[in-house]
Amino acid sequence: MNDFWSYWYFHIPNFILAAVMYTLMGRLLLGLFVPESWDNYIWRFFKTVTDPFLRIVRTITPSILTQPVVIVFSVLWLMALRVSYLILLINFGVSPMASQGG
Repeated sequence: MNDFWSYWYFHIPNFILAAVMYTLMGRLLLGLFVPESWDNYIWRFFKTVTDPFLRIVRTITPSILTQPVVIVFSVLWLMALRVSYLILLINFGVSPMASQGG
């Protein structure tokens, strides 16, 4: 637990990005089986959490792409963001792996 608080600047953003990424994956998989207008509380949760990020990704992707493809691109953008953040911390020498010496 002490290690978590020593590197909170890595763990907390990484956890938030991972949670959104996995929620997007859950929305994609559940969306294969349910209609977009379904009024279930789980579906509403997925949409509430992921819609803001999907709006951002929708603005930078071509409008010809369907919603499931935009969700896949969103997951890929989040993966890239997580890796980029880790590389940034490694370059500054403040990542958990860099400070452990290997």
